[in-house]
Amino acid sequence: MNAAPRPPALSAGGMVSSSHPAASLAGARVLADGGNAIDATLAMAGLTWLTLPGQCGIGGDAFAVVREPDGRVWTVNGSGFGPDGGTPDFYAGQGLTAIPLDGPLAVAVPGAPAALAALHDGGATRSLPELWEPAARIAEQGLPCSARTAGDVGEAARAVAADPGLAEIYAPHGVAAAVGRRLPQPALAATIRALAQHPVSFYTGEFAERAVAALQAGGAPFSGDEWAAGAQVTPERAVTGRYAGAVLHQTPLPTPGWMVLQQAALCDGVLAAADWLSAAGIDRLARAARLSFVDRFALCGSDNRRDGADYILTAERLDAQRRDLDARTEVRGPIAVAAGDTTSTVAVDADGRAVSFIHSLAFTFGAKFTVPGTGVVLNNRLGRGAYLLPGHPNEVKPRRKPLHTLNAWIVTDDAGALKHVGNTPGGDGQVQWNMQLISHLLDHGRDPAEAVAAPRFTVFPGSDADVVGAPDELRVEAALPAAVRDELAVLGHRLVVQPDHGAGGSAQLISVDERGVLSGAADPRQEGVALGVD
Repeated sequence: MNAAPRPPALSAGGMVSSSHPAASLAGARVLADGGNAIDATLAMAGLTWLTLPGQCGIGGDAFAVVREPDGRVWTVNGSGFGPDGGTPDFYAGQGLTAIPLDGPLAVAVPGAPAALAALHDGGATRSLPELWEPAARIAEQGLPCSARTAGDVGEAARAVAADPGLAEIYAPHGVAAAVGRRLPQPALAATIRALAQHPVSFYTGEFAERAVAALQAGGAPFSGDEWAAGAQVTPERAVTGRYAGAVLHQTPLPTPGWMVLQQAALCDGVLAAADWLSAAGIDRLARAARLSFVDRFALCGSDNRRDGADYILTAERLDAQRRDLDARTEVRGPIAVAAGDTTSTVAVDADGRAVSFIHSLAFTFGAKFTVPGTGVVLNNRLGRGAYLLPGHPNEVKPRRKPLHTLNAWIVTDDAGALKHVGNTPGGDGQVQWNMQLISHLLDHGRDPAEAVAAPRFTVFPGSDADVVGAPDELRVEAALPAAVRDELAVLGHRLVVQPDHGAGGSAQLISVDERGVLSGAADPRQEGVALGVD
């Protein structure tokens, strides 16, 4: 279907994979120096702030799933609240029918610093100053602008030029950054060093005062109390489900990890009986994804677990939905999917500790709004994730976190032994592509390289706030054979063909075989690489 993928990287020791070679190298160096998978993840996170600045940053959100050598699995979930004054009446008084996607009103309290600190406290063996000093040094000297970053700057050119902090780095004197030009960021270097010494200072120190003052000056009704509350991130249990005889571990609310578990329950046993990437298999995955997005839009908020995600995953309801899918009588509803700008990493160390990590600014360069004098770009998660729909469980209100698109996963056997660790960025595509990756691995025995390179397909729309109600599409990459596409059209799908490897995402996978040998691969849709350490 595609050209043969590159063979997976192999290792009998540790392994990392990310969407940029420099980040992977940083993680591999930490493992080679005796650090563990948490250390490697933290090092890669710091590098990606520089290598993929449109996708992630200190001012964004972050989530992780960690599998310990004894089989225990835990998560960290770093996302924050919108402003305490951000009531429905406030936005109505502004004449808004949706929260803006750019500027101070789009911002939620960043969860990434608190999540990274919690991840570090959960089992790192190296200090944060040691792990982040390479990133601070590179920020000070300036990393050459990559093609991806130049493209992101071009995509958001007007907003980049309008923000003094962004313009100073990426469009000085009105000239957009070109590939290869060094981008020194001394203010960001200083922030990274300060954050490494005292992560909580992001929420209660000088940085917090600057951030809240800048947001207030821009019209966002932050009090400062909600910002301080963002410092509280404690480890949580993963949400789990079963698929193809294995156990899936996912990030809990406000992430859509439950959506992957729902799709898994609706597809278990069905996809294994279908040929790999056949019309029948794709049809089932697409219809299961649509049901999941309908449920997300209709029922879910971040704080109504019992009536939302838990209810959706009850055995009785899943059984009824399976019967509807089998009979092709499932109910459709208004849903919407949009892409997003995110990046992710995976790491496994020689002890079998595994980390699936993902972080994001939401859309490219987030809210396109920097905290003056810090180099930190703030996210636009509130604008992307919260609704202005009266009474909806995801309606914006103080101390309610907006729903997220980010999720991360690990697969083990029943005894807790590691089988696979993976993830992908890609907005509402994430929960679909993650399910596809899991099926490629568990139903069809594909190796990581085959799984990440396989033709990708995406139901549109999903449930992002800015595109609710768009017409149904099934977007498929051109590498999917024409005969399969024709069958899908007969089955009632409205197809939109995308270029080969044009669907988006940047999947990362590491698998463990029965001998304990690691195999890993990075998605060819970006310039990432998997590296093994012996």
